[in-house]
Parts: sequence; C-alpha cells; structure tokens
Amino acid sequence: MNTAIVSNKAIQALISDETVEEIWINGPGKIFIARNGVSELTSCNLDSIEITVLLEQLLRYTGRRLDLSHPFVDATLPDGSRLHAVIPDITNKNPAINIRKFGNQTPNLETLVKKEMFSIKVSEKLKEIAGDAKNILVSGTTGAGKTTLVAAILNSLPSKTRIITCEEVFELKLNTSDWVSLQTREINLEATGEITLRKLIREALRMRPERLVLGEVRQAEALDLLIALNSGMSGMATIHANSAREAVSKLTLLPLLGGPNIQADFIKQTVAQVIDYVIHIEIDSLGKRVVSEIIKVGKSKSNEIEFEEIYINKLKINVLAAAV
Repeated sequence: MNTAIVSNKAIQALISDETVEEIWINGPGKIFIARNGVSELTSCNLDSIEITVLLEQLLRYTGRRLDLSHPFVDATLPDGSRLHAVIPDITNKNPAINIRKFGNQTPNLETLVKKEMFSIKVSEKLKEIAGDAKNILVSGTTGAGKTTLVAAILNSLPSKTRIITCEEVFELKLNTSDWVSLQTREINLEATGEITLRKLIREALRMRPERLVLGEVRQAEALDLLIALNSGMSGMATIHANSAREAVSKLTLLPLLGGPNIQADFIKQTVAQVIDYVIHIEIDSLGKRVVSEIIKVGKSKSNEIEFEEIYINKLKINVLAAAV
C-alpha cells in the first residue's frame, strides 16, 4: 500500500509486504504471518495496549461494529484485505486479529498456471466449463485459494457477461465492467438494518445476472442458492470441505437449516440436478496451493448423486481422465 493504515511501523511493513499472504495476532509476542502457504512466528512484539490501538486503527476504515454486544467483525480494508477480529470476553485477555491479503493483481487462470496450481490442460478445461455456463462449486480448506480460483474463472468469461456477486465482505476481484458486487450488512445499534446473504441472493435475482456468485456457503443461504440455480440461473460458490465429495455432502445438509419443512430428499435431488462440477483445492506439505480434483456431478436412475472423476492430482502425479 502507498498509504499507511496503522501507525505501528512493524505491522505496516507486514501489511505492505506483497510476499505476506496473511497476518494474525494472538496476543503480545504472538504475531504470525504466512508466506507461500507456510506460517511463521515474527519478531514483532506488541503489548496489550498496542494491540487494542492497532485494532481501533483498522476498524476506522470499515464502518462495522465491534463491541461487547457484537464481539466479532468481518470487514474489508482499503487495500482489499479482509479483516477478522474477535475481542474479550470471547477471547481470553487480548483481541485476536486476522488480516488476509489478496494482492493488488486481478487473478486469472494464466497466472495460476504459472504458480503451478494446475496445468494448461486443466486451465483449458476450466475455461470450457465456465464458458458452457455450468454451475461450479469450489471447495477447500481455509486459505486454500478458493476465492482466487473463483475470480480467475470468472475473469476468463467474455467481458459482456453480467456477473452479480454476493459476499459477507468484498473479496472477489474481477476485470469485467458489467459486474455488481454486493456484501452483507450487520445489525445496527437499534437492532435493525441487517442484510444477510439470503437477502442478497434474492435481490440479486432481480438484477438480471448471467452468473450469480456466492462468496461462501456456510448456512441456510445454501437453500436460496439451490433454488436460484434450479430456476435455470448459472452460478458459482465456494464451500469449506476436505474433498470434492465432502463438499457435495455438505451442500445437501446446509439447506436443512433453512426451516423445519425442508425435506432432505428434495435437497439431495436438487443438488444432483443443479451442481455440475466441483473443483477441490488443497495446500500441500510445502505450502503450495494445487487443484487436487475435479468431479462431475450427476443424478443416477435411482435419483442418487453420482460422481465422475474428471481430474485427479495425487502425489504430484497428474492424471487427466479421458473425458477431458
């Protein structure tokens, strides 16, 4: 960044360092960073008062609440980084602060090929899937690169494609002009004004999207996403999971949070019908982010979800199925 957002020079240096992917502060003398997917303890040492001042300086850019009645915050910083913070008494003694950086460059598939996330052949397959308006679920653990991959895939679409994105905080970076980005809003001091992901999805459908993108599926918004996709909408979403199949299994469970009358069989059939592909990303032992599998999702004659392996990356040996 060209302009400092915090007064502490050591922390500002980490924020400005483009090689640092994430910064997290657990307490005095416990400041960590991640580079190339690998975490390390830094030599920075802030006391409790300095950590509190740092958090106050970060929050002034967000317009979001953080107090005893609302001890969590998710927000976007001026450089596009995501801030997550938790304060006592939810944490013990000191606030816990995470700053996840997304860099200034707009992600594209060619850059990810150079970073060895996947091969050129896989990149071509991803372009084909996206170009055919298939519904894509991107899965992986925290920090695996799900948001980056989604942005790269979206940036491979023709510039005339109208994209509406719904996120808890702004993270996606796209290079198209016909793009509307929406984010949630937290409840205010008067206990009003909350805008949830479920509300954003419903409103986005009135905005003529050609691609509806949900930043991350965590709760009952999964139901609204499936309903939207089941109406013929083309879309993408990310989800936390340890495998592509686990991602599909999770997507069959989350919509049940939408209400007591939601039937599991209906959700299962809908997932099989509307989700076309799942792309799973992993971080290997060296910290490298790699696409480990791509599966095609379908429905069997007995209405069960069935899978077809399109791509597998095991032990750094790439196997591209004949279907590619």
